[in-house]
Amino acid sequence: MASLAPVADRQVDGAYRVDISRGCNVDRVSSEWFSRPDDEKYLSLTDLYASVRGRAERAKTKVVESASIRVEARGPNREQLALLVPDNAGPVAPTNWSFGQLCSLVGAPASYLRQLPAVLAGINMQHGLLHHRAEQVKLLQAEDGRTELRAVTGPDYGRIWDHELVAAVMKIAGNGTGDTRWKVPGVLDWGSMRYNPYVHVCRETTTLYASDRDVFLFLVDDTHPIEAGKLPNGDPDLYFRGFYCWNSEVGAKTLGIATFYLRAVCQNRNLWGVENFEEISIRHSKFAAARFAHQAAPALESFADSSPRHFVDGIRSARERVVARTDEDRTDFLRRRGFSKTETSRVIEMVLAEEGHPPASVYDFVQGITALARGKPHQDARLDLEAKARKLLEQAR
Repeated sequence: MASLAPVADRQVDGAYRVDISRGCNVDRVSSEWFSRPDDEKYLSLTDLYASVRGRAERAKTKVVESASIRVEARGPNREQLALLVPDNAGPVAPTNWSFGQLCSLVGAPASYLRQLPAVLAGINMQHGLLHHRAEQVKLLQAEDGRTELRAVTGPDYGRIWDHELVAAVMKIAGNGTGDTRWKVPGVLDWGSMRYNPYVHVCRETTTLYASDRDVFLFLVDDTHPIEAGKLPNGDPDLYFRGFYCWNSEVGAKTLGIATFYLRAVCQNRNLWGVENFEEISIRHSKFAAARFAHQAAPALESFADSSPRHFVDGIRSARERVVARTDEDRTDFLRRRGFSKTETSRVIEMVLAEEGHPPASVYDFVQGITALARGKPHQDARLDLEAKARKLLEQAR
């Protein structure tokens, strides 16, 4: 790997050494990986798309007057509540999610109604619908052996379908398992600190997820590592590009895309050595679909096709820009940027321990700040430090 050019654009044929002591750690993908049951994990984008497109084809939306909906108890349990909707041939069965949405829209406490017998829950729900001040609701119904109510939103809810996001990703990633540069990530070997991009995609390694409420995808370009300078021992400092994105067509979350450079992904899908993290999100408001078409999808394609030169040049500039030559310089540099006396000492100590010399360049300070952030137990404090490090790096470009 030592022969890699400053910006590598060729495929490697095996594992390569990485240094994850730099950059920051991102656990968002790991949280998804831990929480998803097997039936929410997919082994290719092709299979994922077929699933979410199929459920969209079985669905239809309608806007109705909330006062026209009738709530009917068909048994003793809340799960046996049914809704009678105008122009529907039969009753509609709310899911656990849509029941909660309906409660929220009409101002009824969902946690309380879930504990009541169906008859009492229905009476309370009916009262809320009759007195709903917004007057109209948008229903997402699905036909799958029975008519199921998947979502209840306001009439101006701008739905972005899950399959639209998956289709946008497939334009750059194919099936997501290696027919393009973009694929499900490999795994870091903690013993050798070598990252292997060539790992079989199975239920334990996949990062393609979908439930009845959302989709989440994480892909990387890890077979084409990028050299952005050298490590203290002279080895190349290797990165690769990655992104994750998410959506909920039933209103459980926004649509969002995060892009970044990273050094490794471990078995439990934690992201290590992350740099240049950027994120955009789109609320499902009235013009959400247009914003997705004109903003989010093009941004993803641009990142996928872009040269890493800007990133590499930014790292190089930060390494070369010396801002402190004495202990007094180092202290002043951090204190002027809002760091406390204790934080200032810790950042300097972190750089000395990890780099083998006191901080001098902007990049040294960035590495010390991100190292300090990794040790913060509270997310807010960690994100605040990472934001300061990112701002420093951006100012160096």
